[in-house]
Amino acid sequence: MSPRAGTTGTTGPASTGSPPPTSTLAFVESPVQLLNVLEWAHAHGLAAGGRPAAGTGGGSEGVTGADAGGGSVGARGADAGGGTGRTAGGGLTGPSADRGTAGGAPEAAGAGARDRLTLVVLSPTDPMTRGQLRRMAELARDEGYEVRWEEARGGATAPFQTIGGLTGALRRADRVVMGDPFSRYVQLLLTITRARDLVVVDDGTATMEFVAQLARGERLVRWHRKGGRAGPRDLLFAPVSAAARRRLVPDSGRGGRRVEVFSSMPIEEAPDGVTVTANHFVWTRARFGPPRLTGGADLVGTSLVETGVVDGDRYLAAVRALAAAHGATRYFAHRRESADKLHRLAVETGLEVVRPELPLELIARRGPIGRTVVSFPSTVVHTLPLALAGTDVRVAVCDIDPSWLTATASPRAEGFLSGVTGTARDVQRVAGAVLPD
Repeated sequence: MSPRAGTTGTTGPASTGSPPPTSTLAFVESPVQLLNVLEWAHAHGLAAGGRPAAGTGGGSEGVTGADAGGGSVGARGADAGGGTGRTAGGGLTGPSADRGTAGGAPEAAGAGARDRLTLVVLSPTDPMTRGQLRRMAELARDEGYEVRWEEARGGATAPFQTIGGLTGALRRADRVVMGDPFSRYVQLLLTITRARDLVVVDDGTATMEFVAQLARGERLVRWHRKGGRAGPRDLLFAPVSAAARRRLVPDSGRGGRRVEVFSSMPIEEAPDGVTVTANHFVWTRARFGPPRLTGGADLVGTSLVETGVVDGDRYLAAVRALAAAHGATRYFAHRRESADKLHRLAVETGLEVVRPELPLELIARRGPIGRTVVSFPSTVVHTLPLALAGTDVRVAVCDIDPSWLTATASPRAEGFLSGVTGTARDVQRVAGAVLPD
Protein backbone atom coordinates (compact mmCIF):
# COMPACT_ATOMS: atom_id res chain seq x y z
CA MET A 1 0.00 0.00 0.00
CA SER A 2 1.09 3.56 -0.48
CA PRO A 3 2.99 5.22 2.37
CA ARG A 4 0.33 7.94 2.24
CA ALA A 5 -2.09 5.47 3.78
CA GLY A 6 -0.06 5.43 6.95
CA THR A 7 0.96 1.75 6.81
CA THR A 8 4.17 0.23 8.06
CA GLY A 9 7.11 0.90 5.86
CA THR A 10 6.78 4.67 5.88
CA THR A 11 10.05 6.52 6.20
CA GLY A 12 11.14 9.81 7.64
CA PRO A 13 9.73 11.65 10.67
CA ALA A 14 6.28 10.05 10.34
CA SER A 15 7.72 6.65 11.31
CA THR A 16 8.39 7.84 14.86
CA GLY A 17 4.69 8.29 15.55
CA SER A 18 5.36 11.84 16.76
CA PRO A 19 2.99 14.64 15.75
CA PRO A 20 4.39 17.17 13.30
CA PRO A 21 6.09 20.27 14.71
CA THR A 22 3.78 23.04 15.84
CA SER A 23 4.60 26.46 14.42
CA THR A 24 3.78 29.39 16.71
CA LEU A 25 3.98 33.06 15.76
CA ALA A 26 3.82 35.62 18.59
CA PHE A 27 3.17 39.28 17.75
CA VAL A 28 4.25 41.89 20.31
CA GLU A 29 4.24 45.67 20.29
CA SER A 30 5.38 46.46 23.83
CA PRO A 31 8.02 45.18 26.28
CA VAL A 32 5.50 43.75 28.72
CA GLN A 33 3.79 41.82 25.93
CA LEU A 34 7.11 40.22 25.06
CA LEU A 35 7.72 39.39 28.73
CA ASN A 36 4.33 37.73 28.97
CA VAL A 37 4.98 35.68 25.83
CA LEU A 38 8.14 34.37 27.52
CA GLU A 39 6.08 33.55 30.61
CA TRP A 40 3.47 31.79 28.45
CA ALA A 41 6.13 29.76 26.62
CA HIS A 42 7.69 28.74 29.94
CA ALA A 43 4.33 27.77 31.45
CA HIS A 44 3.46 25.64 28.40
CA GLY A 45 6.83 23.93 28.18
CA LEU A 46 7.92 25.45 24.88
CA ALA A 47 11.59 24.87 25.48
CA ALA A 48 13.95 26.86 23.29
CA GLY A 49 17.13 25.57 21.77
CA GLY A 50 19.30 26.46 24.75
CA ARG A 51 21.36 28.93 22.73
CA PRO A 52 20.66 32.28 21.10
CA ALA A 53 18.87 31.80 17.81
CA ALA A 54 20.07 33.61 14.75
CA GLY A 55 18.27 36.93 14.52
CA THR A 56 16.21 37.97 11.55
CA GLY A 57 14.79 41.13 10.17
CA GLY A 58 16.83 43.73 12.06
CA GLY A 59 17.82 42.08 15.32
CA SER A 60 18.90 43.78 18.49
CA GLU A 61 22.41 44.80 17.68
CA GLY A 62 24.15 47.29 19.92
CA VAL A 63 21.48 49.81 20.93
CA THR A 64 22.52 53.43 21.03
CA GLY A 65 21.07 56.85 20.63
CA ALA A 66 17.30 57.17 20.52
CA ASP A 67 16.74 53.48 21.16
CA ALA A 68 18.93 53.27 24.25
CA GLY A 69 15.88 53.50 26.42
CA GLY A 70 17.25 53.23 29.95
CA GLY A 71 18.55 55.67 32.52
CA SER A 72 17.36 58.34 34.87
CA VAL A 73 16.58 62.00 34.43
CA GLY A 74 19.29 64.16 35.95
CA ALA A 75 20.41 61.38 38.25
CA ARG A 76 22.69 58.35 38.38
CA GLY A 77 22.12 56.90 34.92
CA ALA A 78 20.71 53.58 33.78
CA ASP A 79 21.79 51.67 36.87
CA ALA A 80 19.63 53.84 39.12
CA GLY A 81 16.71 51.58 38.45
CA GLY A 82 18.63 48.35 38.67
CA GLY A 83 18.74 48.28 34.86
CA THR A 84 19.85 45.35 32.81
CA GLY A 85 23.52 45.81 33.65
CA ARG A 86 25.48 45.74 30.41
CA THR A 87 28.97 44.58 29.49
CA ALA A 88 31.24 46.41 27.08
CA GLY A 89 30.08 44.05 24.34
CA GLY A 90 26.43 44.91 24.91
CA GLY A 91 25.38 41.62 26.52
CA LEU A 92 23.26 41.20 29.61
CA THR A 93 25.01 40.55 32.89
CA GLY A 94 23.76 39.32 36.21
CA PRO A 95 23.20 36.02 37.97
CA SER A 96 21.38 34.39 35.07
CA ALA A 97 22.90 35.99 32.00
CA ASP A 98 24.70 32.85 30.88
CA ARG A 99 21.76 30.49 31.21
CA GLY A 100 20.35 29.03 28.04
CA THR A 101 16.92 28.15 29.41
CA ALA A 102 14.72 29.58 32.12
CA GLY A 103 14.96 27.85 35.45
CA GLY A 104 12.79 24.77 35.49
CA ALA A 105 11.89 24.87 31.79
CA PRO A 106 12.14 21.58 29.94
CA GLU A 107 15.16 21.02 27.74
CA ALA A 108 14.65 20.84 23.98
CA ALA A 109 12.81 17.54 24.01
CA GLY A 110 9.25 16.27 23.87
CA ALA A 111 6.72 19.01 23.22
CA GLY A 112 9.38 21.71 23.48
CA ALA A 113 11.41 20.17 20.67
CA ARG A 114 8.36 19.88 18.42
CA ASP A 115 6.98 23.36 19.06
CA ARG A 116 8.71 26.21 17.27
CA LEU A 117 8.12 29.73 18.60
CA THR A 118 9.02 32.83 16.60
CA LEU A 119 8.58 36.22 18.24
CA VAL A 120 7.67 39.01 15.81
CA VAL A 121 8.22 42.52 17.14
CA LEU A 122 5.95 45.05 15.41
CA SER A 123 8.16 47.93 16.39
CA PRO A 124 6.57 51.23 17.47
CA THR A 125 8.17 54.63 16.93
CA ASP A 126 8.42 55.74 20.57
CA PRO A 127 12.14 55.69 21.56
CA MET A 128 11.55 54.48 25.13
CA THR A 129 9.35 51.60 24.01
CA ARG A 130 11.80 50.66 21.27
CA GLY A 131 14.67 50.66 23.74
CA GLN A 132 12.86 48.36 26.18
CA LEU A 133 11.79 46.10 23.32
CA ARG A 134 15.43 45.81 22.19
CA ARG A 135 16.43 44.70 25.69
CA MET A 136 13.59 42.19 25.88
CA ALA A 137 14.49 40.87 22.42
CA GLU A 138 18.00 40.20 23.75
CA LEU A 139 16.55 38.26 26.67
CA ALA A 140 14.37 36.22 24.33
CA ARG A 141 17.38 35.38 22.16
CA ASP A 142 19.35 34.46 25.29
CA GLU A 143 16.60 31.93 25.99
CA GLY A 144 17.09 30.50 22.49
CA TYR A 145 13.97 31.87 20.78
CA GLU A 146 13.98 33.33 17.30
CA VAL A 147 13.13 37.02 17.21
CA ARG A 148 12.06 38.82 14.06
CA TRP A 149 12.17 42.63 14.28
CA GLU A 150 9.81 44.45 11.92
CA GLU A 151 9.96 48.20 11.36
CA ALA A 152 6.20 48.07 11.07
CA ARG A 153 5.68 51.83 11.36
CA GLY A 154 8.78 53.07 9.56
CA GLY A 155 7.05 55.10 6.87
CA ALA A 156 3.97 55.15 4.67
CA THR A 157 4.82 51.88 2.91
CA ALA A 158 6.03 50.02 6.02
CA PRO A 159 2.66 48.41 6.89
CA PHE A 160 2.31 46.98 3.37
CA GLN A 161 5.86 45.62 3.43
CA THR A 162 5.42 44.15 6.91
CA ILE A 163 2.11 42.45 6.18
CA GLY A 164 3.34 41.20 2.82
CA GLY A 165 6.44 39.73 4.42
CA LEU A 166 4.42 38.00 7.16
CA THR A 167 1.56 36.62 5.07
CA GLY A 168 3.22 33.31 4.23
CA ALA A 169 4.27 32.61 7.82
CA LEU A 170 0.82 33.60 9.09
CA ARG A 171 -0.93 31.17 6.78
CA ARG A 172 1.42 28.34 7.78
CA ALA A 173 1.26 29.00 11.53
CA ASP A 174 -0.62 26.49 13.70
CA ARG A 175 -0.87 28.93 16.60
CA VAL A 176 -0.85 32.71 16.86
CA VAL A 177 -0.05 34.52 20.12
CA MET A 178 -0.83 38.21 20.47
CA GLY A 179 -0.42 40.82 23.17
CA ASP A 180 -2.89 43.50 22.06
CA PRO A 181 -6.15 42.44 20.44
CA PHE A 182 -7.15 46.13 20.28
CA SER A 183 -4.24 46.86 17.95
CA ARG A 184 -5.30 47.54 14.36
CA TYR A 185 -2.13 45.86 13.19
CA VAL A 186 -2.94 42.68 15.11
CA GLN A 187 -6.57 42.76 14.02
CA LEU A 188 -5.50 42.96 10.38
CA LEU A 189 -3.10 40.04 10.83
CA LEU A 190 -5.88 38.00 12.45
CA THR A 191 -7.90 38.21 9.26
CA ILE A 192 -5.03 36.56 7.34
CA THR A 193 -4.08 33.66 9.61
CA ARG A 194 -5.63 30.20 9.40
CA ALA A 195 -4.33 29.18 12.82
CA ARG A 196 -6.72 27.10 14.92
CA ASP A 197 -5.10 28.07 18.21
CA LEU A 198 -5.20 31.73 19.24
CA VAL A 199 -3.64 33.00 22.47
CA VAL A 200 -3.97 36.44 24.05
CA VAL A 201 -1.29 37.27 26.63
CA ASP A 202 -1.53 40.20 28.99
CA ASP A 203 -1.14 43.73 27.73
CA GLY A 204 -1.76 45.13 31.16
CA THR A 205 -5.16 46.08 32.50
CA ALA A 206 -6.47 46.32 28.92
CA THR A 207 -6.79 42.53 29.05
CA MET A 208 -9.57 42.84 31.63
CA GLU A 209 -11.52 45.09 29.29
CA PHE A 210 -10.87 42.87 26.27
CA VAL A 211 -12.24 39.76 27.99
CA ALA A 212 -15.27 41.66 29.29
CA GLN A 213 -16.09 43.09 25.85
CA LEU A 214 -15.65 39.68 24.21
CA ALA A 215 -17.97 38.08 26.77
CA ARG A 216 -20.64 40.75 26.21
CA GLY A 217 -20.37 40.58 22.43
CA GLU A 218 -19.29 44.21 22.16
CA ARG A 219 -16.96 45.73 19.60
CA LEU A 220 -13.36 46.04 20.74
CA VAL A 221 -12.67 49.57 22.05
CA ARG A 222 -9.91 50.62 24.44
CA TRP A 223 -11.35 51.58 27.82
CA HIS A 224 -10.07 55.18 27.81
CA ARG A 225 -11.75 55.78 24.42
CA LYS A 226 -15.05 54.16 25.30
CA GLY A 227 -17.99 56.53 25.17
CA GLY A 228 -16.40 58.78 22.56
CA ARG A 229 -17.58 59.13 18.99
CA ALA A 230 -15.96 56.94 16.37
CA GLY A 231 -13.70 58.86 13.99
CA PRO A 232 -13.39 58.41 10.21
CA ARG A 233 -10.49 55.96 10.59
CA ASP A 234 -12.51 53.91 13.10
CA LEU A 235 -15.41 53.68 10.67
CA LEU A 236 -13.12 52.76 7.78
CA PHE A 237 -11.46 50.00 9.82
CA ALA A 238 -14.70 48.73 11.39
CA PRO A 239 -15.15 45.71 9.03
CA VAL A 240 -11.60 44.49 9.77
CA SER A 241 -12.09 44.96 13.51
CA ALA A 242 -15.37 43.06 13.40
CA ALA A 243 -13.77 40.19 11.46
CA ALA A 244 -10.91 40.01 13.96
CA ARG A 245 -13.34 39.95 16.85
CA ARG A 246 -15.17 37.00 15.27
CA ARG A 247 -11.85 35.19 14.95
CA LEU A 248 -11.32 35.59 18.69
CA VAL A 249 -14.54 33.71 19.49
CA PRO A 250 -13.93 29.95 20.00
CA ASP A 251 -15.47 27.53 17.52
CA SER A 252 -16.17 24.07 18.92
CA GLY A 253 -17.04 22.52 15.57
CA ARG A 254 -14.91 20.07 13.65
CA GLY A 255 -11.52 21.59 13.02
CA GLY A 256 -12.66 24.41 15.27
CA ARG A 257 -10.77 27.26 16.81
CA ARG A 258 -9.38 27.31 20.37
CA VAL A 259 -8.83 30.57 22.23
CA GLU A 260 -6.71 30.98 25.37
CA VAL A 261 -6.18 34.03 27.56
CA PHE A 262 -2.94 33.94 29.58
CA SER A 263 -3.22 36.57 32.27
CA SER A 264 -2.28 37.71 35.75
CA MET A 265 -5.35 39.96 35.80
CA PRO A 266 -8.56 38.99 37.60
CA ILE A 267 -10.84 37.62 34.88
CA GLU A 268 -14.42 37.83 36.15
CA GLU A 269 -16.51 37.11 33.05
CA ALA A 270 -14.66 34.78 30.69
CA PRO A 271 -16.50 34.12 27.42
CA ASP A 272 -17.88 30.64 26.79
CA GLY A 273 -15.23 28.31 25.45
CA VAL A 274 -12.27 30.57 26.25
CA THR A 275 -9.54 28.92 28.31
CA VAL A 276 -8.12 31.22 30.98
CA THR A 277 -4.63 30.34 32.23
CA ALA A 278 -3.08 32.16 35.19
CA ASN A 279 0.29 33.86 34.76
CA HIS A 280 2.23 33.54 38.03
CA PHE A 281 5.51 35.00 36.66
CA VAL A 282 7.30 31.72 37.24
CA TRP A 283 9.91 32.41 34.55
CA THR A 284 10.69 35.86 35.99
CA ARG A 285 11.17 34.49 39.50
CA ALA A 286 13.32 31.61 38.26
CA ARG A 287 15.45 33.83 36.03
CA PHE A 288 16.08 36.82 38.33
CA GLY A 289 16.46 37.75 41.97
CA PRO A 290 15.71 37.76 44.74
CA PRO A 291 16.32 41.51 44.86
CA ARG A 292 18.29 43.59 47.33
CA LEU A 293 15.87 45.84 49.22
CA THR A 294 16.50 49.48 50.06
CA GLY A 295 15.16 51.05 53.19
CA GLY A 296 12.88 53.58 51.53
CA ALA A 297 9.93 53.67 49.17
CA ASP A 298 9.66 53.88 45.39
CA LEU A 299 6.82 55.42 43.37
CA VAL A 300 5.58 53.98 40.07
CA GLY A 301 4.42 56.41 37.43
CA THR A 302 1.50 56.20 35.04
CA SER A 303 0.65 57.57 31.59
CA LEU A 304 -2.89 58.59 32.58
CA VAL A 305 -1.97 62.22 31.96
CA GLU A 306 -0.69 61.41 28.47
CA THR A 307 -3.87 59.51 27.60
CA GLY A 308 -5.99 62.50 28.67
CA VAL A 309 -7.60 60.80 31.67
CA VAL A 310 -5.97 62.68 34.58
CA ASP A 311 -5.18 66.40 34.85
CA GLY A 312 -1.42 67.07 34.78
CA ASP A 313 -1.33 69.58 37.64
CA ARG A 314 -3.44 67.34 39.87
CA TYR A 315 -1.21 64.40 39.09
CA LEU A 316 1.99 66.26 40.02
CA ALA A 317 0.41 67.45 43.26
CA ALA A 318 -0.60 63.87 44.10
CA VAL A 319 2.91 62.57 43.41
CA ARG A 320 4.37 65.28 45.65
CA ALA A 321 1.98 64.37 48.48
CA LEU A 322 2.62 60.62 48.15
CA ALA A 323 6.40 61.11 48.13
CA ALA A 324 6.19 63.12 51.34
CA ALA A 325 3.82 60.66 53.04
CA HIS A 326 5.88 57.55 52.24
CA GLY A 327 9.40 58.94 52.20
CA ALA A 328 9.89 58.03 48.56
CA THR A 329 13.11 58.97 46.79
CA ARG A 330 12.70 57.41 43.32
CA TYR A 331 10.01 57.61 40.66
CA PHE A 332 9.92 54.82 38.06
CA ALA A 333 8.53 56.42 34.93
CA HIS A 334 6.10 54.72 32.61
CA ARG A 335 7.59 54.34 29.14
CA ARG A 336 4.93 56.63 27.62
CA GLU A 337 5.34 59.52 30.07
CA SER A 338 6.50 62.68 28.34
CA ALA A 339 9.96 64.12 28.93
CA ASP A 340 8.51 67.54 29.77
CA LYS A 341 6.26 66.13 32.46
CA LEU A 342 9.07 64.08 33.98
CA HIS A 343 11.43 67.06 34.02
CA ARG A 344 8.83 69.15 35.80
CA LEU A 345 8.13 66.32 38.23
CA ALA A 346 11.83 65.97 39.10
CA VAL A 347 12.21 69.71 39.67
CA GLU A 348 9.04 70.18 41.72
CA THR A 349 9.22 67.02 43.86
CA GLY A 350 12.95 66.38 44.20
CA LEU A 351 12.40 62.74 43.23
CA GLU A 352 14.98 60.90 41.19
CA VAL A 353 13.17 60.00 37.96
CA VAL A 354 14.25 56.61 36.63
CA ARG A 355 13.39 55.50 33.09
CA PRO A 356 13.71 51.68 33.28
CA GLU A 357 15.17 49.80 30.34
CA LEU A 358 13.11 46.67 31.10
CA PRO A 359 9.53 46.11 32.32
CA LEU A 360 9.19 47.00 35.98
CA GLU A 361 8.50 43.39 36.96
CA LEU A 362 12.05 42.50 35.88
CA ILE A 363 13.61 45.67 37.29
CA ALA A 364 12.00 45.03 40.68
CA ARG A 365 12.93 41.36 40.66
CA ARG A 366 16.57 42.17 39.87
CA GLY A 367 16.71 44.99 42.43
CA PRO A 368 17.54 47.09 44.21
CA ILE A 369 13.96 48.02 45.02
CA GLY A 370 12.30 49.83 47.92
CA ARG A 371 10.65 47.92 50.72
CA THR A 372 7.48 49.78 49.78
CA VAL A 373 6.36 50.34 46.19
CA VAL A 374 3.48 52.79 45.72
CA SER A 375 1.57 52.86 42.44
CA PHE A 376 -1.49 54.44 40.93
CA PRO A 377 -4.06 52.05 39.41
CA SER A 378 -2.18 50.15 36.72
CA THR A 379 -0.98 46.75 35.68
CA VAL A 380 1.80 46.60 38.27
CA VAL A 381 -0.59 46.46 41.23
CA HIS A 382 -1.52 43.01 39.89
CA THR A 383 1.86 41.86 38.57
CA LEU A 384 4.39 43.10 41.15
CA PRO A 385 2.99 41.00 44.03
CA LEU A 386 3.44 37.93 41.81
CA ALA A 387 6.91 38.84 40.55
CA LEU A 388 8.04 39.73 44.09
CA ALA A 389 6.45 36.73 45.82
CA GLY A 390 8.64 35.50 48.65
CA THR A 391 10.26 38.89 49.28
CA ASP A 392 9.49 41.49 51.95
CA VAL A 393 8.39 44.15 49.45
CA ARG A 394 5.01 45.75 50.22
CA VAL A 395 3.00 46.98 47.23
CA ALA A 396 0.53 49.81 47.83
CA VAL A 397 -1.96 51.37 45.43
CA CYS A 398 -3.28 54.94 45.53
CA ASP A 399 -6.81 55.50 44.26
CA ILE A 400 -7.45 58.14 41.62
CA ASP A 401 -9.75 60.74 43.12
CA PRO A 402 -12.60 61.60 40.72
CA SER A 403 -11.66 65.28 41.00
CA TRP A 404 -8.36 64.52 39.22
CA LEU A 405 -10.10 63.40 36.02
CA THR A 406 -10.15 65.71 33.04
CA ALA A 407 -13.35 67.05 31.52
CA THR A 408 -12.70 64.96 28.42
CA ALA A 409 -12.00 61.68 30.24
CA SER A 410 -14.11 58.72 29.12
CA PRO A 411 -17.26 58.16 31.19
CA ARG A 412 -15.86 54.67 31.73
CA ALA A 413 -12.64 55.95 33.34
CA GLU A 414 -13.68 56.28 36.98
CA GLY A 415 -15.31 52.85 37.16
CA PHE A 416 -12.50 51.13 35.28
CA LEU A 417 -9.74 52.61 37.47
CA SER A 418 -11.68 51.78 40.61
CA GLY A 419 -12.03 48.20 39.37
CA VAL A 420 -8.29 47.92 38.74
CA THR A 421 -7.63 48.93 42.34
CA GLY A 422 -10.47 46.97 43.92
CA THR A 423 -9.57 43.66 42.28
CA ALA A 424 -5.86 43.81 43.14
CA ARG A 425 -4.66 41.05 45.47
CA ASP A 426 -1.94 41.26 48.12
CA VAL A 427 -1.70 45.04 47.98
CA GLN A 428 -2.40 47.78 50.49
CA ARG A 429 -4.76 50.56 49.47
CA VAL A 430 -3.78 54.10 50.37
CA ALA A 431 -6.03 57.12 50.10
CA GLY A 432 -5.41 59.67 47.40
CA ALA A 433 -4.04 63.00 48.49
CA VAL A 434 -6.56 65.73 49.35
CA LEU A 435 -5.66 68.50 46.95
CA PRO A 436 -6.70 72.14 47.10
CA ASP A 437 -9.21 73.36 44.52
